[in-house]
Amino acid sequence: MRAGEVVNIQVANGLDEETTVHWHGMHVPAKWDGGPHQVIAPGATWTPRFEVKQKAATFWYHSHLMGRTGAQVARGLAGLIIVDDEESADLGLPNEYGVDDIPLVVQDRRFARDGSFEYLTSMHDRMMGYKGDVILVNGTVGPYLEVARPRLRLRLLNGSNSRIYNFGFDDDRTFHVIGTDGSLLAAPVAARRLRLAPGERAEIVVELAAQSSVRLMSYPDAPRGGAPGMGMGGMMARMMRRMVGNDETFSILELRAGSFSRAVPPLPGRLTEVPRWQAAKAERTRRFELQMGMMGGMGGMGGMGGMMGRGRGGMGGMMGPGGGMMGMMGGPMRINGRAMDMDRIDVRVPLGAIEIWEIANPTPVSHPFHIHDIQFRILDRDGRPPRAIEAGLKDTVLVDPGETVRVIAEFGDYADPDNPYMYHCHILEHEDAGMMGQFVVTA
Repeated sequence: MRAGEVVNIQVANGLDEETTVHWHGMHVPAKWDGGPHQVIAPGATWTPRFEVKQKAATFWYHSHLMGRTGAQVARGLAGLIIVDDEESADLGLPNEYGVDDIPLVVQDRRFARDGSFEYLTSMHDRMMGYKGDVILVNGTVGPYLEVARPRLRLRLLNGSNSRIYNFGFDDDRTFHVIGTDGSLLAAPVAARRLRLAPGERAEIVVELAAQSSVRLMSYPDAPRGGAPGMGMGGMMARMMRRMVGNDETFSILELRAGSFSRAVPPLPGRLTEVPRWQAAKAERTRRFELQMGMMGGMGGMGGMGGMMGRGRGGMGGMMGPGGGMMGMMGGPMRINGRAMDMDRIDVRVPLGAIEIWEIANPTPVSHPFHIHDIQFRILDRDGRPPRAIEAGLKDTVLVDPGETVRVIAEFGDYADPDNPYMYHCHILEHEDAGMMGQFVVTA
């Protein structure tokens, strides 16, 4: 897509079940957002139409059917959107699609004996989020890329249901982050590691020598915070990473460079102007606390140890008959004490308002928090400014255990009292279990 154009889309549902298609990160009218209210029946066609009001960036689309998002995304209902504009085209960045501008949709999956995807085979999957033991990149197992240019732009999308990736290269080389979810950064940022939660995107630039090879890897995740009373340093942190499943090292993609001239011009020092909403001009601050039933209220290592050790099979056995999430956990996933209800509007935002949303995570699990309709900027994490690689426009932010993150945004353009947007955890199994709410923008 190109900034400023009007797009007409036909979404034909050839499945034997209902579905929806949400334009993740796109600023569109609520009736075309593709959330759980815009259901497409089997055999029906949905025809959204909207103007592309985005800066150049990498977006995506995926199912958002109430209670079935995780299952449908795991089975393939997702795809990439690239938005271009004149400003980015003039920067001299790699931009030849498939040659030096490469999209990488990274997902983890598990396979059954017959080659089909396995999904939700244990209560651990439901509680901590579905994770696979095979990495797919653009649907490919064991991928490699034959590189014909000395400088590559890699558009990374964490399209997994719940896995957090900690990207880096196997020789620990420096690369440059040039973009986040909703925009380029103001300037390139040098990095050796890049942490992406489900739903987050980033654009990086890496340079290679001729006749060389290097592997893009994902390393064990290292959460920033620590849930109150959980002692999240040392052994407890390692135990939580194993329990959540973000403690593994994966090969993502091998880059195989051919013969080429090594000379490349310097990266531009400035990329774009990122909106800077002032906290002092915010009309209000809203607080959103992410809760996981019993887990959200427990404190100390003893509570965790008792929960993990109870019942046959530890975590899987303690959940009770039928594997239902609601029983032993003390209730569904929630935000501010309430599980998702499609008949309840949780927040009403005045059109044109600048607001600060404060997202608090008292649970021992990291949660990516996604807001529909808008792009925001991160103000601070526990009072500390965000790192430079998080300073672009965002629509999804990872909130670690015990952490509070404040974001700021302007709710402009579209008012609709009847059609809501969503905000939710982007661990899809948490979203499906109720960690989601609704807001409308009102004139």
